[in-house]
Amino acid sequence: MDKVLLKKIEEKIQETISNKDEIKQLISLLSNIDNSKSFALGIVVGRIYNAFYYQSKRILNRDPTKTEFEEFLEFIQNKKSDLENLW
Repeated sequence: MDKVLLKKIEEKIQETISNKDEIKQLISLLSNIDNSKSFALGIVVGRIYNAFYYQSKRILNRDPTKTEFEEFLEFIQNKKSDLENLW
């Protein structure tokens, strides 16, 4: 994955960790749909995926490639324990 793109994704993860109260509020608001840890993780991963996709278009001036997406998935898998422990 492009180094600048990877840095932006890491920044988004740190921002998410720093603003975990916002995520908790969102989860609380949507708790009538699902109040599970998996649902919360989905919200966080969705937020990070959005940053990955947006930053790919902004930095690389194109959609991410299949290889870049697979690298993103591997990166997220490696960060899963950090993300699961936000709440």
